[in-house]
Amino acid sequence: MQSVLQRNLIPLIVATALFMANLDATVLSTSLPAIASDLGVNPIHLKLALTSYLLALAVFIPASGWVADRFGAKNVFRAAMAVFAIGSIACGLSDSLSTLVASRVLQGIGGAMMMPVGRLLVWRTVPKSEIINAAAWLTIPALIGPVVGPLLGGFISTYFNWRWIFWINIPVAILGIALATRFIPDTREERPEAFDLKGFMLLGPGLSMFLTGATLFGFEFVSVEVVASLLIGGAVLLGLYTQHAITDEAPLIDLRLLQIATFRVGLVGGFLFRIGIGATPFLLPLLLQLGFGLTAFQSGMLTFATGIGAMAMKTQAATILRRYGYRRVLIGNAVIAAFFAALPALFTSATPALLMTAVFLVGGLSRSLQFTSINTISYADIVPERLSRATSFAAVGQELSGAVGVAIAALGLEIMMGVYGQTTMSEHMFAPVFIAIALISALSILSFRQLPAGAGSDLLTTRADERKVVAEKGQACDSSHA
Repeated sequence: MQSVLQRNLIPLIVATALFMANLDATVLSTSLPAIASDLGVNPIHLKLALTSYLLALAVFIPASGWVADRFGAKNVFRAAMAVFAIGSIACGLSDSLSTLVASRVLQGIGGAMMMPVGRLLVWRTVPKSEIINAAAWLTIPALIGPVVGPLLGGFISTYFNWRWIFWINIPVAILGIALATRFIPDTREERPEAFDLKGFMLLGPGLSMFLTGATLFGFEFVSVEVVASLLIGGAVLLGLYTQHAITDEAPLIDLRLLQIATFRVGLVGGFLFRIGIGATPFLLPLLLQLGFGLTAFQSGMLTFATGIGAMAMKTQAATILRRYGYRRVLIGNAVIAAFFAALPALFTSATPALLMTAVFLVGGLSRSLQFTSINTISYADIVPERLSRATSFAAVGQELSGAVGVAIAALGLEIMMGVYGQTTMSEHMFAPVFIAIALISALSILSFRQLPAGAGSDLLTTRADERKVVAEKGQACDSSHA
């Protein structure tokens, strides 16, 4: 009974938090044009609403592992869901871009603890041979967000008020807190290490300044000098943190984890892959609504196919990985995913809806397989006592890549508007941007090629294989005694 609870129920409960975060992100992306119109701002400037959330994640995620060890992962997980819900209420009440951004930061603080701590709960309670299956249970419900999000966001923005896209998080948070209270065991380190305050004071402001500079790049109301100061100042602080992390015994983000090949490849390759793929939810609604003139609901009816493809792949990911191995899947599938990320560059207002839906569907299949592979190979060789630091480190990289991806996509659109001498977006401006982000995703192959052929073999062992090994060892032992 306990084995069933660990393999299925706990990942499903944690998935309520991922569902809420993913639903929020996809609903917001689809509704960006409607929010911009209501608040009277440029749609590109609403990248602040996306990147401010990612910024808060990047700043506070580093502390999530220590907080979970100190106060208990279960307690932190429940509190984080509550903070995320409060931030959602504030987003729905926002009446300006500044208040929306501030509310998204509050959401991000909750998300910074909610997502990595939720994954930590799963990795700590599931044996290695079950990690791929647990990841599927964890992410299938979470992927309902990308499926429902575009449809729901488009429907609400078209026929109701965009503010409701944030308030739908409240019942999900209440359900998640209740289930966590009832079913999830409390896990924590008996003797947590001292909090790395110096590291936090270097890493938090460093990430904040650097990402803020990247986000503000191209805004007419911010001077080039200010942006350059933020970027340089952030880079200096991050450099100082690197020196600190190398010498400190228990740094907030342990750079020594990069010595583990599978973790390093998952982090670096995943970062590059997510830069390109992470920009797609920002670009597609703008292309379909502002470029092609579709309504938010029509846009959502097309892009929801990506989530359908992602959900379908989760049931097959383990089988594919066991047949071909991590290295071959990560390299080959990166090419496929990058190709489908670039295909929207060929879309025009005359492209059949069925063809676009098919592209989104196959693209969702490919991306889902890649995310499952990256998310599991990263922990293949992590010992239990380093799991909390590994989840924090991986989560920082994941959220940083999302922020960088949105910033690159927005900058690309601003450059194209300048090239064409226009102040509004049109469909012919998007093609170079889609190609650029796809090329960045394809660069992840350089990292994935560093994996040895048998990497992650422990994760690909089934329970039947384990029983067979035990039986063979028993027979060998009997023979030796005979």
